[in-house]
Amino acid sequence: MPPTPSAPPVWGVLLAAGRGSRMGRPKPLVPLGGRPLIAHAAAALAAGGYDGLLAVVPPGGVGEGVRAALAEWPFAVVVNPQPERGLSSSFRVALGALPPGVGAAAFALADMPLVTADTHRALVSAFRATGAPLVLTRYGEGSEAVHAPPHLLGADLWPGVLALPDADHGPRAVLRAHGAHAVYVDVPADQLLDVDTPEALAQAEARFSPPPRPPR
Repeated sequence: MPPTPSAPPVWGVLLAAGRGSRMGRPKPLVPLGGRPLIAHAAAALAAGGYDGLLAVVPPGGVGEGVRAALAEWPFAVVVNPQPERGLSSSFRVALGALPPGVGAAAFALADMPLVTADTHRALVSAFRATGAPLVLTRYGEGSEAVHAPPHLLGADLWPGVLALPDADHGPRAVLRAHGAHAVYVDVPADQLLDVDTPEALAQAEARFSPPPRPPR
């Protein structure tokens, strides 16, 4: 009997080249729970069962700070030289930096600190089990459910992503076009928090604050 071919590698990609202008400072490096904001998403990716890890960072000093914040995990790092062109540009930079033979990549955002390693493992497992070209994360249940990153895209969908125009919302057109063939991973709604404003940062800080001590 011939040997069973090995499954293609699945990589986890951390998109961290955004400007974070609404935060008044480099968003990936904003302190949260005693660590830079980006460290929470990075730790979840690193424990998520991926065959490789890639981070897209901005140029200059902010990018160097992001590299330093990721140093404890084995991320390959690529610079997006023009992050002002929007999130789609970071997708293109990431796809151009992935090594040959990768079969799928899951794209996570640096400013979603509540996504867990279990969610990433579920994405990888769903892709391995079904071979679906698209695995989407669905937060919550029923009519209140929301689709948001991380999402896993098989290599067959990458040309469509590379062809997209500049935009700040990523590959929505590709997700819509292939949504009928998608597999969904359902996760608790409380993992859905995009730290994009000072108010959202305050919500995240409340989640990472230690519980109050009981009275003596």
